[in-house]
Amino acid sequence: MRIRKLLPLNSFSSLLALLVPALICSTFFQGLAAKDFNPATATSSEIFNQTNIWNIHLSFTAEQWEQMEPKSGASFGGPPGGGPAGQNRGPGGPGGGPGRRGPGGPGGPGGFSPSMFLAPLFMQQADVDKDGGISKSEFTDLAARWFDGSDKDKKSIIGPDELREGLNKAIMGGGGPGAPGGPGGPGGGGFTMNLQGQEGKRNGLASTMGIEFTYVHADIEFGGQTFKDVAVRYKGNGTFLESRGSNKRSFKIDLNKYSDGQHLGKISTLNLQNNITDPSWMNEVLSYRLYRDAKVPAPRTTYAKVSVTVPGKFDHTYFGLYSISENVDKHFVADNIPGKGGTVFKPVTPDLFKYLGDDWAKYKQTYDAKNTPSVSDKQRVIDFSRLVTSASDHDFEAKLGEFLDIDETARFLAVSVWLSNMDSILALGQNYYLYLDHKTQKFQFIPWDMDHSFGQFPMVGTEDQRLNLSLDKPWRGQNKFLERLFKVAAFKEKYLAVLKEDNESLFKPERFEAQVDELGRILHDTVKAEPGEKLARFEKVVSGEVVASTGFGGNQNPGPGGNGPGGMGMATKPIKPFVKARYESVKSQLTGKNSGQSLDVVASRQGGGPDFGPGTFLGPVFFREMDSNKDNKLSRQEFMDGFNGWFVEWTKSQENPGVLTLESLRAGIDKKFAFPQGGPGGPGGPGGPGQGRGL
Repeated sequence: MRIRKLLPLNSFSSLLALLVPALICSTFFQGLAAKDFNPATATSSEIFNQTNIWNIHLSFTAEQWEQMEPKSGASFGGPPGGGPAGQNRGPGGPGGGPGRRGPGGPGGPGGFSPSMFLAPLFMQQADVDKDGGISKSEFTDLAARWFDGSDKDKKSIIGPDELREGLNKAIMGGGGPGAPGGPGGPGGGGFTMNLQGQEGKRNGLASTMGIEFTYVHADIEFGGQTFKDVAVRYKGNGTFLESRGSNKRSFKIDLNKYSDGQHLGKISTLNLQNNITDPSWMNEVLSYRLYRDAKVPAPRTTYAKVSVTVPGKFDHTYFGLYSISENVDKHFVADNIPGKGGTVFKPVTPDLFKYLGDDWAKYKQTYDAKNTPSVSDKQRVIDFSRLVTSASDHDFEAKLGEFLDIDETARFLAVSVWLSNMDSILALGQNYYLYLDHKTQKFQFIPWDMDHSFGQFPMVGTEDQRLNLSLDKPWRGQNKFLERLFKVAAFKEKYLAVLKEDNESLFKPERFEAQVDELGRILHDTVKAEPGEKLARFEKVVSGEVVASTGFGGNQNPGPGGNGPGGMGMATKPIKPFVKARYESVKSQLTGKNSGQSLDVVASRQGGGPDFGPGTFLGPVFFREMDSNKDNKLSRQEFMDGFNGWFVEWTKSQENPGVLTLESLRAGIDKKFAFPQGGPGGPGGPGGPGQGRGL
């Protein structure tokens, strides 16, 4: 009653209007997470409530925990060494925190090694016949191409700057044999690696490095309910590699793989995301929400505090705060896409819908169907690929609507472009699903893996390019599907109309700011329980302050919780300042005041200097290894001799010394390109961001 004496009636009513829903919501979810939660009857919307934080406890035997660790890709290291204060560390990098001994590797926390990135790059560039190995002639041909591309004056001698620029030109954008500049076209704008795994394996960066994940048996407690004998494995690519120095890996959990009939409502699969690249824990959650608000089917999300028990290692040990993303499967389709069902594909290719012939075997790994495709499903992919690749402009425009849901695609790309997410179809050719509706026989897109959204993928483009990403040409390099699509009037008009409407509603900066503040309050106390300095970083990014990235080699807080690098070596704008700048850029482009920026222009990067790229890393090592007379010049003969020497050295322990295998390539690269003790520095090279110095 004291409140009523202090407030006029209308103020008291307003206060009740604010407090009652909040109290009801709080009481509901507290009850739901405790005794009132029934996994058999819970709806997906009850489980995937964005502001809820569940308790999840995973229990493994010691043998199960060991079996889950990837057996291949050993040169990339594992969790930090066991014992206090980094005792029993891997041979190449400091350990720290509880956990089993990782295989180490040269330099870096948890055994990070240069071959993580360089081995796939060398293999993609050199393996012309795509047989999974590099012959001596292929290796020397690679050397000749790289040298000749750097020798612009054709004097058969080059300096450091020429080599750096030549390597950037050869590699950036893909740089495969044949086309100057590779698939990215002249100038590139970032380099693209082949992200497809071996036939029948996972696609993605980790898989190309030989890292495969194995399901093991375990038990899980979710919201007070226990599920016995579930399947658990690690998941992720970049997030897995960046969490190498901690036990806070991302998990995929299949409730009924080993025991039929176990579900959370209709849900049978949980994706636990460690958010190690995102110090706000919000990029993915708010991006998916934005897609859904824009009427694009997208995963729903919630949060969880995850603890783990492994006898002799962990006893209800808190691993940290995770987000949970809805799995894109038949349950997702049934809940989110009207109709009678269809086939889900997860393509990984920078050249979507490229015609590869009439044999499905040539498409199978690229499109990676998540449910068994029918003969007609396969033919639909092939037929659309033929249309995209070879149809005349008139025929392509006339028949596009028979294969593609143009309205859905316009909405999907409008949001993707606004978010300036380069770890996507716009650059690397990954992190989305294709859905083929069986009734309409049309394809549509579903977003996935949004931890680098809001312009936070510094490996592609400069920050200014991502903030002002062109609406007319938002992809990097050559992408025939997008190039042809954006020329179709029906698509382009719908795409621009969506951008115009949403930029003045869904994309308003104040709308994002309110969402960030709401989640900031909800997550604050849970983040506070994370090890290290995560709370300080969290509070800064929630307020809109840029924080220094820890990146590869800068994992400051090894142990169960890891650290959360925040951007692969370079600081990027958090959500609040990004959305303000992006809103203004899009508004300006829609009114014709500017045309935005293309990613095909190689520009200076933060900390990187001119012509930043792979040549910045490779060039100094080439000179160190090959400049025999130390005149700070490389002759063509020195360059070729250097590659020949590497081939002999790297293949001498193989049964077949005539072909360089991926494993031998990794070992050789790690020896030649080893980081100094303490791990790699930031991509800026010496003096750049990071704890050590660059290659």
